[in-house]
Amino acid sequence: MASDSRPARAAKHILLVTGMSGAGKSVTLRTLEDLGWETVDNLPLSLLERLLAVPDDPIAPDAAARPVAIGIDSRTRGFDAGAVAARIRKLRAAGLPIRILFLDCAGAELTRRYSETRRRHPLAPDRSPGDGIARERELLDPLRRAANQLIDTSDFTSNDLRLAIRARFDRDGSGDAVLTLMSFGYARGVPRNADLVFDMRFLDNPHWVDHLRPLTGLDPAVAAHIAADPAYGEALDRIVGLLLFLLPRYRSEGKSYVTVAFGCTGGRHRSVHVTETVGQRLRDAGFSPTIVHRDMGTRPSEDDGGTPSNAGVGEQLTGV
Repeated sequence: MASDSRPARAAKHILLVTGMSGAGKSVTLRTLEDLGWETVDNLPLSLLERLLAVPDDPIAPDAAARPVAIGIDSRTRGFDAGAVAARIRKLRAAGLPIRILFLDCAGAELTRRYSETRRRHPLAPDRSPGDGIARERELLDPLRRAANQLIDTSDFTSNDLRLAIRARFDRDGSGDAVLTLMSFGYARGVPRNADLVFDMRFLDNPHWVDHLRPLTGLDPAVAAHIAADPAYGEALDRIVGLLLFLLPRYRSEGKSYVTVAFGCTGGRHRSVHVTETVGQRLRDAGFSPTIVHRDMGTRPSEDDGGTPSNAGVGEQLTGV
């Protein structure tokens, strides 16, 4: 067994992927593997140090330099979240660049996923999924508190999660600050992973213009309608100015990703246009944002319009 003092492999980054069963660990590991990471799932904890201390492989000399992702959850043999967190602290103190990514999900959504797939929860094979979810959440709490990054997948499809992982780790596995801009609709909920949320429902709503309603914020006619609002220009200048002030400070504080969400009532018009416009202005300033429109593809409905008197009620925001 390798001791903590043994020379560690030259992996640039080591990521421990853990979280609630059903929250997306398998999708995360497959996505990281597609990005060139070395991935290992359900590794026995007794082998953790040995894996990280393997010398360079003469057959695959570049393998040791690749980032490593290790999947561990409550099904792992000998699992003890508190002991794992303590072991990670020791390995970090020995110089290993280990981070923890915790995948969380609301209990109701996890229950729905288990019901749809007819799978049994690993911690409650003969009881309801809710019992296993509650027990697992308690067991994993030490790792959740020790995590460097947390992704809540409650509102995610598998593709949403793949996009989120790529946005965070697709820079040679560095996890350097990644900027994501999202449009969304308040009618379908605020994105759980947003760091900053801007409500665009004060802008004139194209939903109440019959020929604009079926269009989206990507259409020039909708963009012209929104930009004609007297508050539009100054509001965007102030938002962009605030982001240009904040984003470098997030980076200097070591924040590995920043998600900025723009919401309106339905997430199809105002939030989409503003997200695109802010994205272009940030690109002009040297940033490289990823843009996601969570709700743009939804069908327009009366709920998307708020009240015809405009002011304060708009569309909805999208997640990454």
